[in-house]
Amino acid sequence: MDSSKNNSSELGHAPVAASTAVTPWGNNKESPNNEDDSNEDDGDNATPAKATDPLAPRLANNERILVVSVTERQRETWGQKAEFLLAVIGFAVDLGNVWRFPYICYQNGGGAFLVPYCVFLIFGGLPLFYMELALGQFHRCGCLSIWKRICPALKGVGYAICLIDIYMGMYYNTIIGWAVYYLFASFTSQLPWTSCDNPWNTQNCMPVTSENFTELATSPAKEFFERKVLEIYKSDGLDFMGPVKPTLALCVFGVFVLVYFSLWKGVRSAGKVVWVTALAPYVVLIILLVRGVSLPGADEGIKYYLTPEWHKLKNSKVWIDAASQIFFSLGPGFGTLLALSSYNKFNNNCYRDALITSTINCLTSFLAGFVIFSVLGYMAYVQKTSIDKVGLEGPGLVFIVYPEAIATMSGSVFWSIIFFLMLITLGLDSTFGGLEAMITALCDEYPRVIGRRRELFVLLLLAFIFLCALPTMTYGGVVLVNFLNVYGPGLAILFVVFVEAAGVFWFYGVDRFSADVEQMLGSKPGLFWRICWTYISPVFLLTIFIFSILGYKEMLGEEYYYPPWSIQVGWAVTCSSVMCIPMYMIYKFFFAAKGGCKQRLQASFKPDASCGSVVPGQQGTSV
Repeated sequence: MDSSKNNSSELGHAPVAASTAVTPWGNNKESPNNEDDSNEDDGDNATPAKATDPLAPRLANNERILVVSVTERQRETWGQKAEFLLAVIGFAVDLGNVWRFPYICYQNGGGAFLVPYCVFLIFGGLPLFYMELALGQFHRCGCLSIWKRICPALKGVGYAICLIDIYMGMYYNTIIGWAVYYLFASFTSQLPWTSCDNPWNTQNCMPVTSENFTELATSPAKEFFERKVLEIYKSDGLDFMGPVKPTLALCVFGVFVLVYFSLWKGVRSAGKVVWVTALAPYVVLIILLVRGVSLPGADEGIKYYLTPEWHKLKNSKVWIDAASQIFFSLGPGFGTLLALSSYNKFNNNCYRDALITSTINCLTSFLAGFVIFSVLGYMAYVQKTSIDKVGLEGPGLVFIVYPEAIATMSGSVFWSIIFFLMLITLGLDSTFGGLEAMITALCDEYPRVIGRRRELFVLLLLAFIFLCALPTMTYGGVVLVNFLNVYGPGLAILFVVFVEAAGVFWFYGVDRFSADVEQMLGSKPGLFWRICWTYISPVFLLTIFIFSILGYKEMLGEEYYYPPWSIQVGWAVTCSSVMCIPMYMIYKFFFAAKGGCKQRLQASFKPDASCGSVVPGQQGTSV
């Protein structure tokens, strides 16, 4: 493409060399890239030269002009390559690696589950992961502005992702807040969930080490979580959730404060934080693994985790669970990989990055299984029962079962502190990534209104999400957390990513996308990648979406009966993000595009010709 078009206002590429322009409307501020805010007028900021200024050009009739120096503003990049890798690993490795993968692995055949898991990693998850890293690095912008270069009519995908990220921020930070609560509760001489002598305990409370412990009894750890941390008994589910619990709200507020000071300066601040939040969990996991395998009964737990049950591979549910797990584990579609890779240098080897980070993510899940099941084996040994009667999935595993085991160990306070520190850092990385995806997208799309005021925008955004999240901090908030997990991102993101993949691979075209990758890396992606992108990955996504829709009740769980009205509200929440896609397509075709039907279709589904070329030093947008 002609590089002379790079000063187009649509994507706002600045000229390569500094130049001096004389314009009657000039803006005396340095003009950033990608300034396409249609509701702003450059003339608003024009400042006429003072009459006493000796440098002001004098024209007839006292007219004056403003001399403007237009210089290129480069998009900021990661300080080090390691910061990017840690940020991606931190986003992908989240709480689900600890509480979901081990459970779903042993439930679906133990070691045999690794077969469908690896198959879907290679043919489904990894190609999508690679696609998003390459897209973000090549176009160097977030999930909104990028669609002008790919398929303008699908810009609604970007707005859908932003809305999904808000829903996720509403409940995910609350879960981290629970871990913060546990962390502070651990700074005592004896862990508060060790005994049944506390004010919140009931008559049914009984230590798990007791010989009289039965299925009717409840453990101190279970009562601490349900009656002290959450205080569920003071609510009636979604019908009456009760007031906000102040101590829990304070813990969640602390999480939001940490998130703010990690994101307010963009990659400059986030790049420093990930050195702690991404590496700390691995240190703790290894320490807990060493401790876990030394416990009596640990070998039985690990054997239970890994023993393959090959006959279960005949069950289609095992394959669907494997596909869902690899998708949500790697996290394509949330806009995060696009945002993080957009701050890479143009010729960074994103192919190698995709292989490294996705492999580390999957190995972390596998490692977490050893950490969890060594302790579950120990708990089964202590309780003199089978492992399947000990384990729970989801929050119950890390907030009830594991703390229960820690309470029986020597040095329990130390183990509790490092365990909940690990949960906090695991969660923070993921919430950083989700929110950064939305922040980058909006800063790129509206650089004058938002991009120049990033610190203020991040503050207002987090304040808004915190206020929206207050219902999850009520006494019945745990029910809402699970509800939002399913109906917020759980179902909608699958459809959104399918549309994203269709837009890139079918409308933009695999050949054109491969040429973009070649421009960055020097060689085209191989035949395997092109086949996966064209056929396998979209089918992979569509299959997961269909089966998730059919099995949404199973996703909600059986611990609580959701009233019929809440199911209707849930589908409305799901549709609120999904409907962004067709609504924007309608807007683009009928209101934004001009000309006849053919011209409107071309303007809607063909890359915007005014975007200019993407070459090193000129690509992307500036925040």
